Amino acid sequence: MPTALITGASGGIGLELARVFAREGYGLVLVARNQKRLEEIAQELRSTEAQVIAIDLSLPGAPEEIQGKVPKVDVLVNNAGFGVFGKFADKGLAEELNMMQLNMTALVALTRLYLPAMISAGNGKIMNVASTAAFQPGPLMAIYFATKAFVLSFSEAIANELEGTGVIVSALCPGPTASDFQARAKMQNSGLVKGKKMMDSRTVAEIGYRGLVAGKTIVIPGFGNKLLTQSLRLSPRSVVTKMVRRMQEEH
Repeated sequence: MPTALITGASGGIGLELARVFAREGYGLVLVARNQKRLEEIAQELRSTEAQVIAIDLSLPGAPEEIQGKVPKVDVLVNNAGFGVFGKFADKGLAEELNMMQLNMTALVALTRLYLPAMISAGNGKIMNVASTAAFQPGPLMAIYFATKAFVLSFSEAIANELEGTGVIVSALCPGPTASDFQARAKMQNSGLVKGKKMMDSRTVAEIGYRGLVAGKTIVIPGFGNKLLTQSLRLSPRSVVTKMVRRMQEEH
């Protein structure tokens, strides 16, 4: 049975991806901080083998600890991450650095740790969950947008490096998605999400999985999100930045 390791598996897109991979016949390694919640999910998905690792991936050394418990996987899903809403100068430095550690450093570490075995086997898949935020600067969420730009750029680069190896790297770039993300980021009143109909996590997970299996380097769920990202690439960066600021401001 092939194995998929999914970080941030306790809710939102990560949970839905776990359900998709279980349905498709994968054994699971579920990673998040909440032991009890992970055990509940493992029980729900009892039709497949599910190993639970409760760990805070924002702590240095956590990726190595995970790989020590699970040396090899067939699919790595780097989904864990969070955002912080507000002006950069007003936010706590520790929280911003913690976000960078989780959104970027842990993702890079897990990718590097599991990649050599995939290359040796001539087979493997890595899904890095980025965001449509990756395509532009994000005033009022400056660090979060920057971390997702990093994830997208990193994923595209290594996908190119791995051509011909049998290993697929795919960046999933959803737009605003209905989950606990907004509450944790304290952005419920942001113009980007307040009163807006958001795509549900299950739909994002299904599209992400299909894109990964198809070998797509960039997967953007939803026609509107695809159109938005293309239009942003054609617009002056200064205009785009001001537009995002207006979209983000609380109303």
